[in-house]
Amino acid sequence: MDSQILDGINNAIKTYGNWLLTGGLRILFIIILAFTSIKIINVFIDRFLKQRAKSDINNSRLTTLTDILKMASKLIIGILATMLVLGEFGIELGPIIATAGVVGLAVGFGAQELVKDTISGFFILLEDQVRVGDIVDLDGHAGLVENINLRTITLRDLSAKVHFVRNGNINTVTNMTRDYSSYVFDIGVSYNTDIDFAISIIKEVADKLYKESEFKNKILEPIEIFGLDNLAESSLIIKARFKTKPLEQWAVGREFNRRIKLAFDEKNIEIPFPHRTLYVRAEEPSQEWFKQIPSEIETIFKKLQK
Repeated sequence: MDSQILDGINNAIKTYGNWLLTGGLRILFIIILAFTSIKIINVFIDRFLKQRAKSDINNSRLTTLTDILKMASKLIIGILATMLVLGEFGIELGPIIATAGVVGLAVGFGAQELVKDTISGFFILLEDQVRVGDIVDLDGHAGLVENINLRTITLRDLSAKVHFVRNGNINTVTNMTRDYSSYVFDIGVSYNTDIDFAISIIKEVADKLYKESEFKNKILEPIEIFGLDNLAESSLIIKARFKTKPLEQWAVGREFNRRIKLAFDEKNIEIPFPHRTLYVRAEEPSQEWFKQIPSEIETIFKKLQK
């Protein structure tokens, strides 16, 4: 009996010993290779981040992309390593892959909106379409970008309302503050105005604004006057444009409008506005009303006699 037990132990040692020297070493090699691959990929991703960070001020975007790439590399390498290890244990991978495929299809069908949002968010980040701090219009939702993630973009509008826009629902991204901004003016003057004189006043006011220290750092270039743009119904429209730093176009525009109004008033240049004339038709009193007057007077007279 003891000899049978010893023989069984010896056979087990030989069997598992041989497996450890072959399959076990292969499993160890697979695990080491997986961890090494993850480390190497992370190093390359970090180097990519440092190189881009020197020329890209939006480090939050690069950090988000780096985290996504690291997570994706870990997931892919982890799945491949797990499949290889299971194969070394003699487990058939065919049924497992088939089951995983069915489960993946079911989850993907149920969470297709989430998948759509995530993929769209990844490409929005990858293509650098939107940054935190930008003023954007996302299919009618406009505001300041406060946060970007793989699923949503958070906007805050001028009245402080917060909009959460799903990335999968975004068809058109209009970025109003990318690299530089512009404030376009449509300045109306009356038809009696000397158009060349009006343009010279606009240029004079704009040049003075451009040279002031408060606005010199906001305005990138002198005003660009396109000229007489439209013969409107009641005014001549002069179109012009300021090129400004991002987010500064509205401050520049408001101050320029104020100064133009003061300059036009000083030079007697009329800024037309709509006039409306109202005609009130007086209705003739009805004859019935005249007939009632004598009887009413008679009634009042009788009351006075009493």
